[in-house]
Amino acid sequence: MLILLPPSETKRTGGRPAPLHVGGLTLPRLTPQREAVINALVALSADADAAARVLKLGPTQRGEIAVNAGLRDAPTIAAIDRYTGVLYDALDAASVPAAGRRWLGTHVLLHSAPFGPVGALDAIPAYRLGPSTSLPGIASLKRVWADPVTAAIEELAPRFVLDLRSEAYVGLGPVPSSTASRYVRVVSEGADGAVRALNHFNKHAKGALVRRLAEERPRISSAAGFVRWADAAGLRVRETGAGELELFA
Repeated sequence: MLILLPPSETKRTGGRPAPLHVGGLTLPRLTPQREAVINALVALSADADAAARVLKLGPTQRGEIAVNAGLRDAPTIAAIDRYTGVLYDALDAASVPAAGRRWLGTHVLLHSAPFGPVGALDAIPAYRLGPSTSLPGIASLKRVWADPVTAAIEELAPRFVLDLRSEAYVGLGPVPSSTASRYVRVVSEGADGAVRALNHFNKHAKGALVRRLAEERPRISSAAGFVRWADAAGLRVRETGAGELELFA
């Protein structure tokens, strides 16, 4: 099973004094796209006013421009440790035992805007870039990433993909139609029986799910296998058709 996670706007600072090695990231066929986006982001950062406008940064956020400007030489840490926020706080990867972290490194990709999908243990720097940003000098991020990411996932040939990304990041690299996959929506059921999508708890439920998977490290190769594992784990999951699963929080 391959799990696709979204990034988070909030990130830890610092890391090890080892700069980004673009060619060493998971899915190396994406190196040309990664170089193009990184170059455009660093170039934009040379003009603070333009960068603030393009990245939609307020006066108190202008420090993010210097972060982007130094992206190639900045300290790096594992992607799964770089991100913070509701999903990543629930996952709490730093406290996952060593075997679980190895499992995350093998089974989880985090889909970033500047680097595309990267392995959970790939070392990346902090950055500021959203999926809908239009960087000067290159095509839209959707045009840069969508087809190459889909092809890279297809080349990876996972037997089953569990897609926990937001829809914005799905647009930057849909799972190939030839690959068995399910897109996960987190929902709740009201007293009236109505099922409603969640927002804040959506992220928490996804992080807790990945934490549970990393701890138990099940062998899952199909949607049916995932549903069986979830049932045994006391999680409520329901197939809805159209390639989606509902996870009840």
